[in-house]
Amino acid sequence: MTRKQAREEAFILIFEKAFNDISIEEILEIAREVRDLEPDEYIIGVFSGVFSNLEVIDSLISENAKGWKIGRISKTALSVLRLAIYEIKFIDEIPVSVSINEAVELCKKYATQEEAAFVNGILSSVEKSS
Repeated sequence: MTRKQAREEAFILIFEKAFNDISIEEILEIAREVRDLEPDEYIIGVFSGVFSNLEVIDSLISENAKGWKIGRISKTALSVLRLAIYEIKFIDEIPVSVSINEAVELCKKYATQEEAAFVNGILSSVEKSS
């Protein structure tokens, strides 16, 4: 599995967690059973890392989403933002530009062009404040 594919799988898991009040272990188990997902180290690390650092990540989203409350952001865009901000803040070996670009591409695929621009703006602001 390529990093791009792994990132997309991690996004899907983060998105699924937004709708389910169950543990990350249960979501991983369901993904294994239903989608035959064999999560690699990156997927498990990012998925668990996002939720281990959710307060910090959501705080960064709130600070950089000028005029938007986190509850108004679509679950798709929010999941993409959480993934990308986790990569930017906690995974040094991934260039920030790659995290931002991949987040925008995920938004274009799973959301709208407007949401992709919104995500790009927030991530660019997060990058500048780092």
